[in-house]
Amino acid sequence: MNFFNRFKKVFLVLGFLALIFIIGYLLWRFFFSAAIVTPVATTTPGTIGGLPTPGAGGATEIVPGAGGVLPGGVTIPTEIPNESGVSPVAIGGLTKIETITKNPILGPTLSGDGKIQYYDKNDGKFYRIGSDGQAVLLSDKVFYGVDSIVWAPDKNQAIIEYPDGNKILYNFANKSQVTLPAHWQDFSFSPDSSRIVSKSLGLDEENRWLVVANGDGSKAIALENIGTNDKNVYASWSPNNQIVALYTEGLDFNRQEVYFVGLNGENFKSTIIEGRGLESKWSTTGDKLLYSVYSTNTDLSPQLWIVGAIGDTIGQNRQSISLNTWADKCTFASNNEVYCAVPETLARGSGMFPELADKTKDNLYKINLTTGTKELIAIPDGAYNISEVIVPTDKDFLYFTDKTTGQIYKIDLP
Repeated sequence: MNFFNRFKKVFLVLGFLALIFIIGYLLWRFFFSAAIVTPVATTTPGTIGGLPTPGAGGATEIVPGAGGVLPGGVTIPTEIPNESGVSPVAIGGLTKIETITKNPILGPTLSGDGKIQYYDKNDGKFYRIGSDGQAVLLSDKVFYGVDSIVWAPDKNQAIIEYPDGNKILYNFANKSQVTLPAHWQDFSFSPDSSRIVSKSLGLDEENRWLVVANGDGSKAIALENIGTNDKNVYASWSPNNQIVALYTEGLDFNRQEVYFVGLNGENFKSTIIEGRGLESKWSTTGDKLLYSVYSTNTDLSPQLWIVGAIGDTIGQNRQSISLNTWADKCTFASNNEVYCAVPETLARGSGMFPELADKTKDNLYKINLTTGTKELIAIPDGAYNISEVIVPTDKDFLYFTDKTTGQIYKIDLP
């Protein structure tokens, strides 16, 4: 008894600690122990273009490898993932990735015959991937330290810019080059590749213009004086040759008005967009504009939208696609099919500060603008921060670049 009384306080403390341990374990077991869930792709109901989404009564699961046909005629491929659970084609789950280039690259694009071509940052040369998968030189010329590249639609010409601001137009077909004015910035080619639109930014604010010129810089014509508004002017020549630039004017923090600039002073309609930080891409025929903006409604993260952008349809059928990503991470595979890289998570404010998303892992989605469906097509087998997406017209493959490695990768499409 004396022994018990002597160590009574010690026993009580030990018993109390044991009770805390047991309660803590039970709390962890029932509330914090996460179950492992196999990712599946879904088609998400939406109202893109004002049309109902197939399966609008609820999201339809697409189980990789299951096969079958979804409402609306969407076929589920029957390829079976390998033993590691990685599918050889993009059917909605973990997907095999093939590395296309060994070195970091710049300016990837599709050549006229649907092959990938690019600038190799290691040796300063331009290449095209041949039918055998091997890189073939576009030119023997070495371009040292290129900073950015703008390809013409014919893919035989490119505007090449260097870190010091110098710029040249190089023609890979006839191996010729011309120097463009250093104060010209933000280029876009005409659909026939013969002309360019850019911002001519003189030191004097009164000498800052939106200009159109021949590809070699000759016969420049001033379209609009942009003064101090150069950051709100976007050189962007539409595929239908109607629009050469966009101009935004702030209404309040969450809204801007977008004006469409033509070649001949046309009085085009404007449209209101719900956000800031405009990034945009034309559909293949130029009748629609895919864009991303951020606002307080999206926690300052970018969100995709689509809007009519030709003639009397400008501003019509403006709809949110409800995917949080940038338009620069998307590409039109056809006029009504868009492929996008979408971050798995985005920090608040990533629209204002894109560098917050430099380490995110991206998945790949396909958007059907006719039906309004959004489909997760691939979870890349690896942590890729995708900066560019490219899909050939035959849609057999999808190419993308990784921001971390700078290399090009490929996945097979069903």
